[in-house]
Amino acid sequence: MSNITLIKTDSGNSDFRQLITLLDEDLAIKDGKDHAFYAQFNKVDAINEVVVAYQNNIAIGCGAFKSLSKQTAEVKRMFVHPDYRKKGIASKILTALESWAASLGFFNIVLETGKKQFEAIALYQKVGYQITANYGQYIGVENSVCMAKSLDSSINALS
Repeated sequence: MSNITLIKTDSGNSDFRQLITLLDEDLAIKDGKDHAFYAQFNKVDAINEVVVAYQNNIAIGCGAFKSLSKQTAEVKRMFVHPDYRKKGIASKILTALESWAASLGFFNIVLETGKKQFEAIALYQKVGYQITANYGQYIGVENSVCMAKSLDSSINALS
């Protein structure tokens, strides 16, 4: 996919806010009765590390991460607009987030997704994430799939 521009921003970015509104609408359908449980963990007010993908000045995808500990970052709010999926955009966003996290000194990155998020699970496995034991608030949550990856501290940060 050509002409994709990635920018580093924070959760106050209006394009990010619009994209996660679409994400939440999509998740409400996929999560069904479990949506309210998951929604409580998806607040973005305190997220300072956000990447938004643009094509021709149109925001088409996003992702973020936050600190879980001094060594571990957690991927949050990954989304690509349905019209732009299956074009490698999510992988570009994820790579940018990993690079940024590594540049800030994180050694590991984790995430949670739902068992019904087949495309997300396939993407994460394709780029090196491995299913791991559920962590934090997801311990004991049957519909959660937690994944982890070690970050290479030599990764160049997103410029």
